[in-house]
Amino acid sequence: MQFTRKGLKAEGFAGFRPIGSLEAMRIPQGTGVFAVLAPEGFQPRFLKKSTAGVFKKKDPSLPEPALAAEWVDATVVLYLGKAGPGSKGNRGLRRQVQEFLDFGQGKPPGHWDGRLVWQLADADQLLIAWKELPAEHLAKAEAGYHAAFVEEHGRLPFANLVRARTKG
Repeated sequence: MQFTRKGLKAEGFAGFRPIGSLEAMRIPQGTGVFAVLAPEGFQPRFLKKSTAGVFKKKDPSLPEPALAAEWVDATVVLYLGKAGPGSKGNRGLRRQVQEFLDFGQGKPPGHWDGRLVWQLADADQLLIAWKELPAEHLAKAEAGYHAAFVEEHGRLPFANLVRARTKG
C-alpha cells in the first residue's frame, strides 16, 4: 500500500475534507478506519502549547524537539485510527471523528490518541479521510495499516504513538 492520497483512495478511503471546513453530517455513521493527512506542500510548524483538551489532568503538549522527533517527512499520512461501534453500538466514524475534532478544540477527551495533530500550527488545513469497514475487521485493518506504514517508513505515523496489534 502507498501512504499517499492516491494510495489511500485506491485502498477505498473517501472524504479527504479539510478539518477547518469538515461537516460531520457528511461522515458515514458506520464503523471504519480514518486517516489524518497533510495537504500538498504542508510544512510542520509546532505550537508551544497544544490546542487539545486536558486528559486525566495531563497536558497533551510536548516540547518541540519531541514533536520534531516524531515527524515523518516522506509521507502525507499523519495519523491512522479506527472507529468501532462502542459498547452500546452507537459510535462509528462520524462520532469518533467529531470527538477527535472536539478534542482539538480543547474539549476533554475520552482518550488522547492522535494528540500530536493538535500541536501543529494550521491543523485546520489537515485532511480527514475514512473507510467504512465492518466492526469485526477493524482491529486487523488498523494493525495492518500500522504494520505496512512501519515497514515502509521504519516508524509509525507522526501522531500514532502506539502501534495497533491484533490479539492472538
